[in-house]
Amino acid sequence: MLQNALATFQFAFNITAPIFVMLFLGIWLKKRNMISDDFIKTASQLVYNIGLPVMLFITSATTDTSHISDWNLLIAFGLMTGLVFIGSLMTAHWHCKDPRDEGVLVQGAFRGNLVILGLAFCANAYGEKGLALASLPVAMTVVLYNVLSVYVLNRSLHHANNSLVPTLLGIVKNPLILAIFSGFAVNGIGLQLPNVIMDSGKYLSQMVLPLALICIGGSLSLSRLARIDATTLSACLWKLILSPIIACAIAISLGLNGDALAVLFLLAASPTATISFVMVQAMKGNSELAANIVAQTTLWSLITVTLGLWVLQILKVV
Repeated sequence: MLQNALATFQFAFNITAPIFVMLFLGIWLKKRNMISDDFIKTASQLVYNIGLPVMLFITSATTDTSHISDWNLLIAFGLMTGLVFIGSLMTAHWHCKDPRDEGVLVQGAFRGNLVILGLAFCANAYGEKGLALASLPVAMTVVLYNVLSVYVLNRSLHHANNSLVPTLLGIVKNPLILAIFSGFAVNGIGLQLPNVIMDSGKYLSQMVLPLALICIGGSLSLSRLARIDATTLSACLWKLILSPIIACAIAISLGLNGDALAVLFLLAASPTATISFVMVQAMKGNSELAANIVAQTTLWSLITVTLGLWVLQILKVV
């Protein structure tokens, strides 16, 4: 059992460690004045308005939707996301001195890094089968994440105007959502994208996440990373502890077990998505808080993912 726990920790560390390399590269570059605050803002706008939409469009347009995913897995993950969103939204004011930070906390609490770390965990654990099980939940949740994120950030950052109109307009105009729906439309009609578009999109996709991680690192300081305030701690607890517990409890009640349950856990236990920082930065919110939530959840996920898988193995449900 100890060997299994050590092996699980090893594979989690091998996936997560490169992210920390990029984060600390950003810290080092900022400390050496090789990147500035203006660079971080400009790069974040580039990632948000061009890089991520292209990456999500290519992903949505080329996703193999023929795999039949376990619907209980999809239901459990969707219910968990909704419960965590509502729970963190209702309690955010307990932990945020500034109401504008509430949306940042909520997004950090429910939005997991599924596209990168989630799929990587599943692939490392179960190979092609893990990817097949995770593909539909990830594809469906990307849309839900973006809709909820745009709503909650607009709600807190534009608190003076509670009208649904600007929120709905923000969702409709959001480049990430437009890219996802456009990609699935292309996928649905079976349109074959030209190689030049595919290759160019892959180049941009390879640039997006490293650049976003460098921006996160540049927005951090080692002194801030060394401490966790109440807002960050609340987001960490929701994302790393409560999310996987809620997801697995729902799944087990629906009769889910084995590989599907393990995949659900790995997706639910994934740390806060890098995209959450990019969105907060682009929408002129508290990007330092968003960056700290991403960094802290990524750091602690090394431990929580390992312990969670270990517990599921002890309970013999995976």
